[in-house]
Amino acid sequence: MPELPEVETVRKTLEVQLAHPIIESVDIFWPRLIDNCTPKEFCEALQGQQINDYQRIGKYLIFVLDRNVLVSHLRMEGKYYVQPQNEPYDVKHTHAIFTFKNGIQLRYHDTRKFGRFYLYERGVDLKAQKAFQHCGLDVFDESLTPQYLYEQLHLRRITLKQALLDQSIMAGVGNIYADEICFSLGYDPEISIKRLRKKDYTELLAQARRIMGGAMKAGGTTIRSYTSSLGVDGRFQLQLKVHARKDLPCPTCGTPIIKKTVATRGTYFCPKCQRKR
Repeated sequence: MPELPEVETVRKTLEVQLAHPIIESVDIFWPRLIDNCTPKEFCEALQGQQINDYQRIGKYLIFVLDRNVLVSHLRMEGKYYVQPQNEPYDVKHTHAIFTFKNGIQLRYHDTRKFGRFYLYERGVDLKAQKAFQHCGLDVFDESLTPQYLYEQLHLRRITLKQALLDQSIMAGVGNIYADEICFSLGYDPEISIKRLRKKDYTELLAQARRIMGGAMKAGGTTIRSYTSSLGVDGRFQLQLKVHARKDLPCPTCGTPIIKKTVATRGTYFCPKCQRKR
């Protein structure tokens, strides 16, 4: 699943490759891809509008148009391809095609069909809309503070790993980066969030931003099926300390990395370096 650094990589790449084209037409081949209006309304509304800006909140990609805002959630397998209009495409897994007046197409590809598009009028409060009803503050949002995290989490009966994955609190962290954050904090991913001290939240946020920032600079993490699909492959997998490193030596102490299931997710950690308080 693309996480915040991967979505940011896609955003930056689309901004460079597409710039500010005018939409000539839109074709939707999987109606359920459009969440809050009909495919016909979606296609008609976008026709003739220009893409003015590319933004992101958490794992959501946002296209700012003349009159509307198009929100795209890639979910598990969503990918974008920028290709000439006459170039063949994967008919089975391409579910939306945006054709621009310059002859270029933006093609949305999703093998599992979990991705969704939302269309809103420009100027509305996006965080109040359906697409963002379970979306908390972006990892890099200035409003996200250690005090905010403490107030939201310290009384909950969940593990540290669950807290990091909770998109309604801090948006953008997924399974890969949650493992890396737990390792950088030196805590077992199954430690109860209630056992963290108030001062620990300062370090938690600092490490989350450090790791996510490093991943963004590296273009994200290419593991299994995820690539940016736009000619940019992530390199952060070369910097991973524990995730996907089962039985390999911990980079700090040499103890073999363990994999277990935490909150239904495959979780990697060092049993020596990551302690339970």
